[in-house]
Amino acid sequence: MGEAYNRKAICLYLIMPGLYIFCDESVQRGKYYSNFYGGLLIAREQFERVNTALRNKVLDLGMEGSEVKWQHTSEFTLSRYKLLLDTFFAFVAEDLIKIRVMFTDNRVIVHDLEQEHRENQYHILYYYFIKHAFGLKHIISDLPIDVEVFFDKLPDKKVKNDKFKSFIHGITYLPEFVESPIVIRKDSIYEVDSKDHILMQCIDVVLGAMAFRLNDLHKVIPEGKRRRGKRTVAKENLYKHIYRHISNIKPYFNIGISTGVDGDNTNRLFHKYRHWLFIPKTQNKTWLNTKK
Repeated sequence: MGEAYNRKAICLYLIMPGLYIFCDESVQRGKYYSNFYGGLLIAREQFERVNTALRNKVLDLGMEGSEVKWQHTSEFTLSRYKLLLDTFFAFVAEDLIKIRVMFTDNRVIVHDLEQEHRENQYHILYYYFIKHAFGLKHIISDLPIDVEVFFDKLPDKKVKNDKFKSFIHGITYLPEFVESPIVIRKDSIYEVDSKDHILMQCIDVVLGAMAFRLNDLHKVIPEGKRRRGKRTVAKENLYKHIYRHISNIKPYFNIGISTGVDGDNTNRLFHKYRHWLFIPKTQNKTWLNTKK
């Protein structure tokens, strides 16, 4: 595996002198699954090409001035959202964008969490997502590779958010990253408005689609009605469209489990699309026999 590993890593470095990670989060508490975090990784030198193409697509579709969001999916936006996601996933298929989605299963109950962990759960899970989901520790290079991280505006107070950013910066110095060339500088961790970043908006749609389907929201019938609402039908239609793109990249993709590594841990980095069902590493967890 060593020679193939080095060959892949060298090729990766040639196209990735710097990396951008764009992040978003969704449903914090769902019926079955919660704490949805999503992000994409893209080479800095590929960003302008991809970003320009997506912005032009938005203009072509007449969607300028409105933010693309999963919650805005309706029978009126469906066809245009599909076309935009076609362009987005073409770049994923081309391996210019790598997508990662993380979530938790409500059946896992962790009993030994301290109050600090409960109060900081949002940031702690985000930290693990950045640290592990993209397989950054598997990058090898003789030169440093700058990683810049873009978060949608964080919801907590500045002091708490700054502490979180210091932990993200500290990933560079962890023992498992000693041999890694990645560098996350303090001034390379940003809070931005997703309205200004079409890549974050596309991630919002993908993440929302996964939370929608995993929590069976496609089955919801409004109280007093006999049929599902038009928006629910449109969202299910868009989810299926997105899933077709994912299954073209990785056939028979199971959205409800962690994606396998196909016998090679470096695929945590190299796979184009991955899911991670986050389960805390603790002996004091209980599985509830909840039927879905």
